[in-house]
Order: sequence, then C-alpha cells, then structure tokens
Amino acid sequence: MELIRGSYNLLPRHHGCVASIGNYDGVHRGHQAIIAQLLEHSRRFGDPVTVITFEPHPQEYFAGAHAPPRLMRFRDKLEALAAHGVDRVVCLRFDSGLAETSAEEFVQRFLVDGIGVKHLVVGDDFRFGKGRRGDIELLRRIGERAAFDVTHTDTFYVAGERVSSSRIRDHLAIGEFDAASALLGRPFQIAGRVIHGDKRGQQWGYPTANLAIRFHRAPVEGVFAVEVDGLEDGSLPGVASLGTRPTVDGKKPLLEVFVFDFDRRIYGERIRVSFLHKLRDEVHYPSVDELRMQIGRDVAAARNYFGNRDSPYLLDP
Repeated sequence: MELIRGSYNLLPRHHGCVASIGNYDGVHRGHQAIIAQLLEHSRRFGDPVTVITFEPHPQEYFAGAHAPPRLMRFRDKLEALAAHGVDRVVCLRFDSGLAETSAEEFVQRFLVDGIGVKHLVVGDDFRFGKGRRGDIELLRRIGERAAFDVTHTDTFYVAGERVSSSRIRDHLAIGEFDAASALLGRPFQIAGRVIHGDKRGQQWGYPTANLAIRFHRAPVEGVFAVEVDGLEDGSLPGVASLGTRPTVDGKKPLLEVFVFDFDRRIYGERIRVSFLHKLRDEVHYPSVDELRMQIGRDVAAARNYFGNRDSPYLLDP
C-alpha cells in the first residue's frame, strides 16, 4: 500500500481511483463494509482503492485535550487498511487552512483535481467541509457536474447495535471487551516496540515488555488479561497494566505486559497486545510491597481467566 502525505505529493499517476473519506479510527466493521464496496467498484472500473484520511483527527484539532481517545495509532490504521485491500492512503494535515476549507472547495481541490475520483463511497451520516456543511446530497450534485458517482453505505449493525468508533470507546471504557471486539471485528489491540523500563517487575519475578503509549489519550486503563503476538508462532497469554503507575510516581502512561512462561530479551521487537478481559482498575497502593503482592494476585487471576477459556495455559499460581 502507498502512503501519500499531503496533496502536494499527489502525482499524475494518482489520478483515477475509487475513494472514501474519513478518520477510519479503529477500521471497525462499518469501515470494513465501506472498503468492501470500494473493492467492488475497483473491480468494475479497474482503478485503485484510495482512502483520504486526516492527521491529527479533526476532533483533536477542535477539542484538544478533550477529544475522545483514539482506537489505534496511525501506523496501525495503515496496516489495517492495507490488510483489507486499500491500495493508497492520502493523509491530509488537518490544520486551520483545512478547517476553513468549504465543502465545495474540498471536493474540487482534493477529489476532482487531486485524485480524479471516479466513484466515491461514504457512510450514511458523512459530513465534511467548513462547519460540516457538506453532505451526500452536495457530493451527488457536484458529482453530476464533475463526472463521478457517489454511493453511501447503510448504517452497519451488529446484534442490533450501530457500529461506530464512539460506541466502541464506550464499551472499552467500562471493560466490555467482547462487545467492543464484536464491533471492531477483532480484539482491541495496541502495538509497538518494546522499550526499556525501570526493571522493577524483573526484580519481583514478573519481567515485563513495556510499550510507550503514543495515543492522544489511551481508551483503556487498568489491569487486563491479554494475548501477545509477534514473539513466537501464535498468541501468548499474559497480564498487562496500562496507566501512569501512581504507586511508583509514574508520570506518563505505560503499557507493561508480563508474558506467561516466556524468557527472552525482546527490546526493540514489535509486538501486538490484544485486550481480552479487564481484571481491575489502576490503584494507588500505600507501598511497593503491597503493589508487588497485588501483581501476584493479578497474575493468578489472568491465568484463571485463560484456564476458564479451556486454554492450555492454566497453571497453579
């Protein structure tokens, strides 16, 4: 898949495509339905599938620290879009200039002159342009003049629930990981390269793989039963803590993962952590000894979780 950063990097060879526009945060099942439609039109026209997206997210630009947390980092979004068949991603920087761009100007500048769209697919509630004044009807009117077609996908439902990034965040916030996974089409995941930590877990007998949290704000916090991919064939079970570690005066959010029955130095390796079950909230303990004892209980609880799933990883704590 090709990443094109900024419209100034669009070349004549990028002209002519089927496309969609959006944040695509989470690349959830609603997004996947849009991509499936794009792939159908791609086969009909013989043109590549292009997604136009934004960095930062428009909500982050307008709301700053009050913006909702992201479901995935930009790199993970690119990997997910590629896995579902997208050929090109055009990433536009969302700044004051783009925020002030009218819907009509956006269509002409980016869709017509920029990528030469032949068919555009958007969600049924899609809004764009300054003041969010652009909608599907405006797109269709311009499309008639500029010779591109517009279709919209119907709202996607799973078990009677509308699929959206906000609904997924709601489920994650209260620890409903099965419900979030159903809307995502996979478990909620965080990926990254393993960094050095303070080695405290190693001293206590629970060496952790640490990932810096590069989200605007993490959508989950607490202690979880997880599975880790990227270290060996298949997934490895473990227990993870995501938070600021108040007991040891931590400042920045950190994801710490203790992988069961695993003993290898993995600094610099990229892993993917799937969140399966929330064990508890993050707590400030009066002493590090009490924290260490709680970690032992967390490990036992996570092992029991995997044991109850008929997993081969159940061991006596």
